[in-house]
Amino acid sequence: MQRVPKIVIVGAGFGGLFAAKAMSRLPVELILIDRHNYHLFQPLLYQVAAAGLAPSDVAWPIRAILRRQRNASVLLDEVQGIDLDSRQLVLSDSRVDFDYLILATGAKHSYFGNDSWRHYAPGLKSIDDAILIRRRLLLAFEEAEMCEDAGERERLMRFVIVGGGPTGVELAGTIAELAHHTLAADFRRIDPRSAQVTLIEAGARVLPAFHESSSRYAEDALARLGVDVRVGTLVTRCDASGVMLGEEHLPAATTLWAAGVAASPVGKWLGVAIDQSGRVRVEPDLSIENEPNIFVIGDAATVTDSNGVQVPGVAPAAKQQGQYVARVIASRIQRKKAPHAFRYRNAGNLATIGRKSAVIEFPFVRLKGFLAWWVWGIAHIYFLVGLPSPLMVSFRWFWGYLTYGRGARLITGAEISRQDS
Repeated sequence: MQRVPKIVIVGAGFGGLFAAKAMSRLPVELILIDRHNYHLFQPLLYQVAAAGLAPSDVAWPIRAILRRQRNASVLLDEVQGIDLDSRQLVLSDSRVDFDYLILATGAKHSYFGNDSWRHYAPGLKSIDDAILIRRRLLLAFEEAEMCEDAGERERLMRFVIVGGGPTGVELAGTIAELAHHTLAADFRRIDPRSAQVTLIEAGARVLPAFHESSSRYAEDALARLGVDVRVGTLVTRCDASGVMLGEEHLPAATTLWAAGVAASPVGKWLGVAIDQSGRVRVEPDLSIENEPNIFVIGDAATVTDSNGVQVPGVAPAAKQQGQYVARVIASRIQRKKAPHAFRYRNAGNLATIGRKSAVIEFPFVRLKGFLAWWVWGIAHIYFLVGLPSPLMVSFRWFWGYLTYGRGARLITGAEISRQDS
């Protein structure tokens, strides 16, 4: 009996998961490996961080998603390296053979050489990050309620977000609404509405990947929410007392990082060329040089498509890459003509600013304001993986919109001391 091809996928994000689902009918043995047992819908992670949604609203067990896919199995493990000579993936305590390998391991935070800052300014890439941030946000108000010193109380109620991309803008807007509306009547000694939210962007404008008019609208919308937006401003130091902006010290108990990402160590595992962010340079079919059966997709790869377009590191791009690689592998297994080089279909840019405003840029139209906010919400619910979660999230959003309510204001999780290292 002829052995079926063995396909190993590392990473259950959008790229890896959609690659696996696209190969559901292939006569192959498919193994999906991830260090977490869930698929995370990262575009809504900031809602968990700001106590708008519970973690279970944006994450689903991988095994449940793939339970009906008979050719797929799931391993909960972490990759330590790749043995190219023996065609094996090196895991924590074992090895896995492969005929085809898809690496969709995503990205991590980049502090631009200042790794000690991560203790004081956590980023937002995982459920653990979101729970840590939610804990720090809510504890800041609790500590301010008990604080007798006016200066220290002001520091506790200042929240600094570094980075003016979509994540930074969305965090700033939702934290401002958390303080000005959701928590406004919850305390007796402090007025949460006096909290100060500062968004810092090193570039000339927020949302630099958007059109200039969208950036201006976003900045104005943030200002209406009471957010202090500072563009053209570099953070030169970050510690437990706050941040340094050149010679200015901005006292803050809570600093959040949304300024940069770096790829996972895929390039090191493979020993191939990478860009300055650590992303692997791939061929037009998303394979690596001299290894046509090994593919790198999503945030782990730097991709220029057949139109010469630099593919952005967004969820729709990762999804398209996963589905494309599945077609490439299927064509080889079935001995059919290979698909043309990968071509990115631009699904647009989206960012929300609070509960009533958003900016959306589709290839042929730009939307701003309340209508854009509704389109943003519908688009995100459409991409949610698994039922009945989309219906549940829709209901919670609608209820939250009517009441300014928050259903996840629980202080949970262990905290690493801000004084450590």
